[in-house]
Amino acid sequence: MTSQHALAPSRQLLSKVPEVTIYFWIIKVLCTTVGESAADFLNVNLNFGLTGVSVVTGALLVVALVFQFRAVRYMPGRYWLTVALVSVFGTLVTDNLTDNVGLPLEASTLIFGVLLALTFLVWYQTERSLSIHSILTRRREAFYWLAILFTFALGTATGDLMAEVLGLGYLVTGIIVASMVAITAVAWRFGLNSVLAFWVIYILTRPLGASIGDFLSQPLSQGGLGLGATVTSLIFVVGILGIVTYLAVTKADVIPSDAAIDRHAASERGGLWQTVAVVALVLIAGGAGYSVRKSSLQADTPEPAAAVRSVPGVSQTGSGTALQSVPGGIQTAQLSPLGDLSSFRIITQDTLNFLNGGDQSGATARVDDLETGWDNAEARLKPKDKAAWTEIDGKIDTVLRALRATSPNSNSEKTALTALLASLR
Repeated sequence: MTSQHALAPSRQLLSKVPEVTIYFWIIKVLCTTVGESAADFLNVNLNFGLTGVSVVTGALLVVALVFQFRAVRYMPGRYWLTVALVSVFGTLVTDNLTDNVGLPLEASTLIFGVLLALTFLVWYQTERSLSIHSILTRRREAFYWLAILFTFALGTATGDLMAEVLGLGYLVTGIIVASMVAITAVAWRFGLNSVLAFWVIYILTRPLGASIGDFLSQPLSQGGLGLGATVTSLIFVVGILGIVTYLAVTKADVIPSDAAIDRHAASERGGLWQTVAVVALVLIAGGAGYSVRKSSLQADTPEPAAAVRSVPGVSQTGSGTALQSVPGGIQTAQLSPLGDLSSFRIITQDTLNFLNGGDQSGATARVDDLETGWDNAEARLKPKDKAAWTEIDGKIDTVLRALRATSPNSNSEKTALTALLASLR
């Protein structure tokens, strides 16, 4: 994994990427959070839907890449706009596989991990270098952006797997990921291959950025700072614009010359065996942690019949049904295979009551509790009955789009909430 001064026959350019400084990592995290917020805004508030957002973002990304490839040197505004769009598109690739195709996050994590590894393998076999300080040809730049796309998709799948499927939540996931970033940075200081360290941290900053954004935007009742998605996004956009403007003026992150590339060569030796060791460690530790956490969740998940709650006038059976006394006889009511969903039904009914009373802002605020509570309960509920969980999850998404639309329609909102109530037995 050493840098080679002899380049491929294609035309050599000035460096097309920035030097890796503290500014680089700050903007990277900010772009991750803004990218995710932008995708949610287009999907929910403008009601584009996941497919529509993917098409729009993909088209914008193609345009940005065309301008990026046409440039002959690194330009901060152009480069970071492309990174932000790759962040959004990489996230959407994983979301589409999860929501539209139904691919488990475990499978997405493995698939994107393999694709990223293959990208690095072909890149190295072709260029004999994975150095981020020698992106001096079109071909190397193509490998660079492909690797970045897969890191965002992999980071999204891994972060969602930890936060949602394993039920750790975004705050705990953020703490774990931040610790891993710190460990990698310390290891780099003590001799870890710089290229390996860079790509490991690049992957990890995707779930880290999502966790930071989630912590800032979530209400105080949910353990966040209560800034809201709009304010959080605005703060991050201002931060990105400020730093990018500073870099454009000072040129503080421009790789100066070929001599600088040569200076990095010594720190990039030993990458092969270190990569094998790190990948093996991650697979062993990750696999063990996943197994332990899944076993713990399964042990804490009661059978659906055991989750039936006592209701006055209702006698319970051991088969997940309730026998309710009614005039003229006994009526059998089938309970949800997910168990007790009363808390979600209460929130949904509250939201509908706000709408019936003409309080749109109250309904929009109350539905936030539904989204947060449902996301937090995914790891507990989904293993009971995936089909039932998916059905309700889709109806909740419909409710969120209706309530958060730029121009909400009262009839559409009430129809979505009524349909959800019918599923929350």
